[in-house]
Amino acid sequence: MIGALDALAARARHWTLVSTISVYASNSEPGADEDAALLPTGNPDDYGQAKVAAETASRRALGDRLLVARPGLIGGPGDGSDRFGYWVSRFALAHQRGDGPVLAPPTADRWAQVVDVGDLATWLAAAGDAGQHGTVNALGGSHPLQAVLLLAAQVAGYEGEVVTASDAWLLEHGVNYWAGPRSLPLWVPVADTAMAQRDNSALQASLAALELTLSPLLATLERTLADERSRGLDRPRRSGLSREEERALLARPGLSRARRLD
Repeated sequence: MIGALDALAARARHWTLVSTISVYASNSEPGADEDAALLPTGNPDDYGQAKVAAETASRRALGDRLLVARPGLIGGPGDGSDRFGYWVSRFALAHQRGDGPVLAPPTADRWAQVVDVGDLATWLAAAGDAGQHGTVNALGGSHPLQAVLLLAAQVAGYEGEVVTASDAWLLEHGVNYWAGPRSLPLWVPVADTAMAQRDNSALQASLAALELTLSPLLATLERTLADERSRGLDRPRRSGLSREEERALLARPGLSRARRLD
């Protein structure tokens, strides 16, 4: 089987490779840009290392005809990972049922960084058409996690109680970081919080050259909620806690109760 690079690279006018911020070796440096150290490439079964290898092979074949886009969390309608939509959906479900509170992780010193799927798609098409090249962190702005959750609650119309739990309590009770079953999406260890504080100035410069802008977080949350409602607020999710799992956790001791997220 001939690979895409072997078959097409020599005659392609332009090539865009959608990579990932998972190529970076560390998530501990706030403001890190595209020159940050990358993972090794020795394990093709590791997602990040495989992406580094793909970037390396693409650069070798295409040179300055290549644009490497490195997104992180992508939000908006149609998100099959169910990560970004969890919070606005959960607040909306609790509001609809009137059965709060909602369980939240600690938000101090935590951040969230999401790019709207519509913005990403529009930029990828426009940058490719313009022949832009180089490597770009395709990321939205970095926001305190507290602000993101508060805005999600506002969009959902939720004004009920929020119960916060410590990292230790959540881990002790089998709640996972970031994504997947029985998780609290967007919550990461403090040591990795700079994953959501990466520099996106290269993307901003590219957008300006193309006369494009990024959507406000509010607009992304509103579109996400409309999509979540269309798919069902209480549907099975790939990421997050089911409402039943959440209520079982809320019934356990050792939690602090607050009207607002801390």
